[in-house]
Amino acid sequence: AEEHRAVRNACGLIDMSFMTKLVIAGRDAGAVLQRLSTSDIDTGKITYTQWLHKETGGVEADVTVCRLPRGTPWAPSDDSFLVVATDTIHRRVQAMIRREVRDGEVCAVVDMTGGLAKIDVQGPSSKAVLPELGDLAFRGVSTISVGKCASVVAARLTYVGEHGYELFVPSEHAIDVHGALLDRGQDVGLRHVGLKAVNSLRLEKGYRDYGHDIDNLDGVHDVGLSFTCDLSKEFNGKAQVLEAAARPRARRLVSIFIEDKGAWPQPGAPVLRDGAVVGDLRSVT
Repeated sequence: AEEHRAVRNACGLIDMSFMTKLVIAGRDAGAVLQRLSTSDIDTGKITYTQWLHKETGGVEADVTVCRLPRGTPWAPSDDSFLVVATDTIHRRVQAMIRREVRDGEVCAVVDMTGGLAKIDVQGPSSKAVLPELGDLAFRGVSTISVGKCASVVAARLTYVGEHGYELFVPSEHAIDVHGALLDRGQDVGLRHVGLKAVNSLRLEKGYRDYGHDIDNLDGVHDVGLSFTCDLSKEFNGKAQVLEAAARPRARRLVSIFIEDKGAWPQPGAPVLRDGAVVGDLRSVT
């Protein structure tokens, strides 16, 4: 509870290094990622997008994609993209990219999961911790120096519903950058925040967690993610998205509030309305 309130009122430092981090590079990297992604990923910003099954339209992966700033020292080339996904679909995301590369296309997948730490600074005071990012627009990406590391890629993005930043740091500099952030934040309420608080923060905002709230049996319309679909471009599963949009929705992912503070419901528990089962719990906090 204290960590949750710290993020809402001040600032939290969150180690998210377990996340899958893949660098996609080569002449045709952008084209490959465009076919996979429901959103336009070549906007100059970090993009939240879904990757769908070609035949069913089910959500196969929930990821962010960004073109890395030119000159990023750890990028293989100037036409490199960073794909970030949850750890549980690490190998699936790798395989989806490799399968999508067509004959004659140049596109390499470099697994940077162990090579990059991911440190999130989230909350109203994050502006004071990282003042050099004060002019960075939402979903903007920039390369900055923190501590002794001059190759930190910073994205203004949030998974907890506050002003905040996600920092991608070469692993050999992670401890130094972590210490520098703690020093910067000591006067503005910065504190460590764990994944239990992250879960309550994101559920409070209605943000999805792949593998818990959504999986490959869900379509984007079922789980409130149709806003990620740019229908002006082509992407895998687009026909199924259009077909589903034309049908009445049979099910929907919603948030519910349980007033009984003594209750401790578990994921998978049935939800009853007037004595009849109308659904099941996906995530609980």
